[in-house]
Amino acid sequence: MTSLDSYLTLGRSGLRVSPLSLGTMTFGEDSGWGSNPETSQAILAEYLDRGGNVVDTANTYTNGHSEKIIGDFFASRSGLRERVVLSTKFFANLHPGDPNGGGAGRKALIAQLEESLRRLRTDHVDLYWLHGWDRRAPIEETLRALHDLVTAGKIRYVGVCNLPAWVTAQAQTIAHLRGWTPVTALQLEYSLLQRTPEGEQLPMAEALSEGVLPWSPLRGGQLAGKYRRDASAPADSPRAGRLSGPTEREWDIIEAVARVAEEIGASSAEVALAWVRGRPAVTSTLIGARTPEQLRANLASLEITLTPEQRAALDDPSTPSLDFPADITAGPGPMLGFGGTTVDGVEHPAWPMLLASSARY
Repeated sequence: MTSLDSYLTLGRSGLRVSPLSLGTMTFGEDSGWGSNPETSQAILAEYLDRGGNVVDTANTYTNGHSEKIIGDFFASRSGLRERVVLSTKFFANLHPGDPNGGGAGRKALIAQLEESLRRLRTDHVDLYWLHGWDRRAPIEETLRALHDLVTAGKIRYVGVCNLPAWVTAQAQTIAHLRGWTPVTALQLEYSLLQRTPEGEQLPMAEALSEGVLPWSPLRGGQLAGKYRRDASAPADSPRAGRLSGPTEREWDIIEAVARVAEEIGASSAEVALAWVRGRPAVTSTLIGARTPEQLRANLASLEITLTPEQRAALDDPSTPSLDFPADITAGPGPMLGFGGTTVDGVEHPAWPMLLASSARY
């Protein structure tokens, strides 16, 4: 059992964050399924009162309304802003027709930050996230602009979201070689229904000392316990209703979660969140809520500790099929390199295609 104020260090930095971060894509009703400003601020207040300290938004969330709701909240509470790790994201173009309104070029990202700061009613953000991959902007340009913003005191740390692993690795290498602000953390989709980041993204994050903040740990509500094979879209979840229905394999995973939840007397959402929170490389898991009740249900996952047997019951049906070379590096690779020996406590069987004594020629 843990709590929101059991803080963790984010990547290779001095920044401490809660094990659950408050995602605010639901703040504002502009998209047709979020919360009004009063409810949004009630959710934010309860999260902070419970000891949470990470508030995550983006310039594109409800067309900037999410940032404004957050900014208005902190503006009315003197001194609270500095007690919070406030993060937002850039990349989305909020000015259709303007080719420099979005993306990751210097002009675009600086302009986006200034607009976010205005809506958030603050002079800096603690984490500034690149929200997507701009294939046309040189990564050096993006990194140098972000470093200049750190130097200017307008941002504190840099993160990336939804980038290919090789792009993140390239960015981190360039930042270190040039003495620029490094990538402290990454956001990616990760849940029992989306485990493919285990092929490249998560091993990269561990190797580069980057903190991981998974988003959509309940896969749009599909792991929240409301889905059944005969009624895949809950009537009270308009956003989830837009998602395609689970596949047969995904139904097997959803039902495995439900069985573990029943066994320990918890909800499926609590079990699914506890599973993500306990995965290697994960620092803080992003949760979202449209109501205070949903927030409380998500926070209850902090009281869950899964046994090895329960984790195995969830791991087995959800084990992903990974792209090359993950299938080799996880299995035949160590066998080929260390076959017939025990290294770092792991016993590796002999490579079957080699003879008993292979060095014969």
